[in-house]
Amino acid sequence: MIRNPRRRNEPLDHAELARLLPAPADPRLAADRRRLLEEHLMNEIHRSDPTPTPASAPARRPLRRAALIAAPVAAAAALAVVVSLGASPDTATVAAPRPVKAPVVQIEEGSAVKVTSTVRELAAAATANTAPRPGPGQYIYIKSRVSFMASSFNGDTGESATWVQPLHDREVWKSPDGTKGWLDEPGYQAKGGIALGSGDPLKQLTYTWLAAQPADPDALLKFAYSTAGGTRDRDQQAFNEIGSIIREQLVPSGLAGALYEAAGKIPGVVVVEHAQDASDRDGIALARLDPQTGERSEWIFDRESHQYLGSRGVQIREVNGVKPGTVVERTAIVTRAVVDANKQHPGADRAKA
Repeated sequence: MIRNPRRRNEPLDHAELARLLPAPADPRLAADRRRLLEEHLMNEIHRSDPTPTPASAPARRPLRRAALIAAPVAAAAALAVVVSLGASPDTATVAAPRPVKAPVVQIEEGSAVKVTSTVRELAAAATANTAPRPGPGQYIYIKSRVSFMASSFNGDTGESATWVQPLHDREVWKSPDGTKGWLDEPGYQAKGGIALGSGDPLKQLTYTWLAAQPADPDALLKFAYSTAGGTRDRDQQAFNEIGSIIREQLVPSGLAGALYEAAGKIPGVVVVEHAQDASDRDGIALARLDPQTGERSEWIFDRESHQYLGSRGVQIREVNGVKPGTVVERTAIVTRAVVDANKQHPGADRAKA
């Protein structure tokens, strides 16, 4: 709607404006990204240096997408309120590192031809692998390298830029039932880390729930689809749900194989022959393009052992100013282990303070 600049006092035609504006986005977030967004918002609300550089970039978003996060403003604001209410007023924080320009890679076309054989190899390797089992009082420990997107838009010039967090370490401790834990992510959380867990954790993100599930790909796929809702692509939501389970959890061996088989049944899943995780390890990936965001989510596996290495998000087509080939997310698993106490590192004799 173009208004005559000489008629500055004319009333705003809200009905006309509503017709011209695009429909509001679906505020639902994938489970893994919602949880990560909550954790990062803790730091965003309380950190001492809220202004990133270069100077042209406005305050950064902690995560993209989800998908890690093209999150609607209303959803992000609601999460911010929840997180701020749970924060301790005297928590020591540090300034978050300044974002850097997002890397850009050459887009490799995915292929559906090798999905069946690749999934079969991944499932066989996962089933043959003996994963440790946490006992009473023990914790699951996962260390990873991560980087998520923080895009910017200049309302005056109409120019956009895509920034990402510098690659950094992230350490998580989780009790099997998900009610207790700890997160240490220097620069993005309170100094020393923050407590995790709640009385009602997302059941599919806990080891206890996973260990009780049958290794049945069809049943797991049905569950993944049951979590879908809103107007977002249901197939993508199911793919993201399985990804949220394997990303930062210790999955029982037989169940991991069944999850991969379930993912292989989702329409649109392809194999990308070469994908690099956050540690620059080149592997083969199961991937799917989100038709709404234009981002391809990739789960990366070692080419020889077929073990899960990490994930990557690559923009395939331009959406909201994010150029094709832009890497909007990178993760890499460094260590998965079972430890005897919260905040204890593998091999340590006693827990941290």
